[in-house]
Amino acid sequence: MQLTIHASGPDVKVISYLLAKNPNNLYERCVNGHLVRMFYSKFVDEELEVTFFVTPDPIELSRNSSARYDITSYINDREFAVSSIFCTLLRTALGTALNGKPKEEYEPWVDHAFSFRFEFGPLSSSLSDQKIVQLFEPIGYDVTIDYGEVDYSVDIKTKSTARYLTLNGMTTLQTGLRQLFVLIPVLDNYKHYYIDEKEIEKIQRYGEGWLDAHPEREYIFQKALRFKEVYSLVESENDRNSVQMTKEESDVKVRLNDLRYEKIISHINRLESKDSIVDFGSGEGKLSVRLGFVPGVKEILSVEPSESAALKALKRFEKADEKEGFLRPTTMMGSLFYYDERLKYKDVMILCEVIEHIDEARLPKIMTTILEEYQPGVLIVTTPNQEYNQVYDMAEGVRHHDHRFEWTRDEFSSWCEEQNHAGRYELQFDGIGEEHDHFGFPTQMCMFVRKER
Repeated sequence: MQLTIHASGPDVKVISYLLAKNPNNLYERCVNGHLVRMFYSKFVDEELEVTFFVTPDPIELSRNSSARYDITSYINDREFAVSSIFCTLLRTALGTALNGKPKEEYEPWVDHAFSFRFEFGPLSSSLSDQKIVQLFEPIGYDVTIDYGEVDYSVDIKTKSTARYLTLNGMTTLQTGLRQLFVLIPVLDNYKHYYIDEKEIEKIQRYGEGWLDAHPEREYIFQKALRFKEVYSLVESENDRNSVQMTKEESDVKVRLNDLRYEKIISHINRLESKDSIVDFGSGEGKLSVRLGFVPGVKEILSVEPSESAALKALKRFEKADEKEGFLRPTTMMGSLFYYDERLKYKDVMILCEVIEHIDEARLPKIMTTILEEYQPGVLIVTTPNQEYNQVYDMAEGVRHHDHRFEWTRDEFSSWCEEQNHAGRYELQFDGIGEEHDHFGFPTQMCMFVRKER
């Protein structure tokens, strides 16, 4: 991943002093095991171009962040795509420019505007091209978005999903870099570090002079701080109209998870046979622990391939043990790809937000195993409704970087019908979340109810 800064016009050579980087030297530093390089490709009287390369160590990323990335840490794009990690690793190299603290004789140039072109990529983002333009145009940039070329020996796809951004505009070096350091994490699908009050302070500091007037200010805060449980932004002394984000406003995603669990449990409560339940891809046990309080259930198998997630589930179950009426789930290390005779003939099986993490081509075999080998009394499947992404202003993007696909309602309905090719199950469709007049529910659900056992 890289950032190239191009500047033109009189006195551009002074930018090297604002960066505190000698154009005659190759800058190379190791930051916590990750490599940061910088070099000047042009350095003449009225033109300057400098490029920063960041090469993270993917093993180090997995080692330090396995609890966050879980099993997908070995197949994600974090070591290749411009992201919050990119900004973190570049911060030391660009510290002088970001803080506006060059040598004293060059301090007057900190507030001098140059004609800049910032190029960075590859970018992996769920935001639409239109939304990206809306983030940069209001602060004075002409935005160009290019997609990478593909040259596969087989016809997989015609266009890469990786994007490269070019921003052209008049600005100071400090302001331009600060804007990038605020907005690149907004483009990122998720941040890799904990978000606390210091992160809020950093955004307010880097956003000084431009963020308060941005028409997408509220959206930027929501995306930049999206994993903090409660937003409580300290009002600026000069702006008593700062956005105050409540817990209710920031917990939309969490609330949707709750609604999924509530809907699933509501359907299970109405079943005549619910003695035994299998929660496939149970993760950290959030659904399984709720199933433990369903009256009449005698067995819950919490099946998960990730050891780290299963350990978190165990802690959750131990805590719930103290509560009255709780049936502790049994954790099982297992996968949908491997047959396990212990899972045959259960009353209920659940795939809650699981199938979209699996390649479509592998799903039919999984469903054959479930419907023809395990033969549950009821199979409950939930998955995102791709049409609803327009409500989230995501265009063609997906809701999570690890989703292999997201289906429309018609696609999901057709897929369910195809899996029931033997006709042994009755299909019952439902939706979860707030319904939109045109796009339906954010989550779609199908219950496969066996006609005879």
